[in-house]
Amino acid sequence: MTDKIITSQNGPIARIIFNQPEKRNAVSFEMWQAVIEAATRFAADPSVRILILSGAGGKAFVSGADISKFESERASKEAVETYNATTAEAYNLVANFPKPTIAQIDGFCVGGGVALALSCDIRICGTGSQFAIPAAKLGLGYGYVGIKRLIDVVGPAFAKEIFFTARRFDAEEARTMGLVNRIVPDGEVEAAAESMAEMIAANAPMTVNSVKFIVNEAMKPESERDLDACAARVQACFDSQDYIEGRRAFLEKRKPGFIGA
Repeated sequence: MTDKIITSQNGPIARIIFNQPEKRNAVSFEMWQAVIEAATRFAADPSVRILILSGAGGKAFVSGADISKFESERASKEAVETYNATTAEAYNLVANFPKPTIAQIDGFCVGGGVALALSCDIRICGTGSQFAIPAAKLGLGYGYVGIKRLIDVVGPAFAKEIFFTARRFDAEEARTMGLVNRIVPDGEVEAAAESMAEMIAANAPMTVNSVKFIVNEAMKPESERDLDACAARVQACFDSQDYIEGRRAFLEKRKPGFIGA
C-alpha cells in the first residue's frame, strides 16, 4: 500500500518497520492502514512466532502523527472519526496480536509512538531515546483505551505526569516508570531486540502465546475475563506434541525442537 511501511520475515521473526525517517517516522493515515494489513497477515501466518516493530533511520521509533497531514486527514469531524477508528484498529491489532511483540525503540518515541510501544509486550530502547505524549500541547483529546494502556504499564501517577506536563523524558526515566523493559547502548538496540526475539521464538509457541492471552485476560475487569478460555489454552499445552518434545529434550539434555502443535 505504501513504501512508508516495510515488512519482512526472517524465519520465525517478522518485522514491521515505519519508514519515514525524514519526518522521524511520523505516521500518516495510509501508513496506519498498511500496519493493519501487515499485522493481520502476520497474525494468521503460523510460521511467524514473534513480531518486532521498529523505525527506520536509527533516529526515531515513531514520533506520532504526521502533523503536516492534519489538514487533509483530520480537518473535519468525520475525518477525525475515521482517522481515530483506523489508529485504534492498528493499536488493538498489535495489543491483541496472538504472538509476542517487541518494540525496538531507537531515538524519539513520541505521541502515537508511545501508544504503539504500549501496545507491544516488550519495549527495548537505546540510552539516547526520548519519550513524550504532547497531546496537551496540541489540544488533542486522548481516548480511554490509550490512557488505560499507559496506566496499566506505568501506573496512574506517572500517567498523569506524562500527560499533564507533555514534556520529554529520557530512557532512564522511562525505565524508572516501567515504560521500557531494557535499555541498551545506542546502536545496539536492533541486536538486542533480535536476540530476545530469537530466545522467545525458540521456546514452545503454545506456552508463550497462552501466557500472553492469560496476562491480557488478567488485565481486564474481573467480570470480563474468560477463565474457561484461559483453562482451555493451558490444557492444550499439556495435550500438545511440544509438551512431549519438551520433556524428552530435557531428559536427553538437548535443545527442544518445538513445532507449535
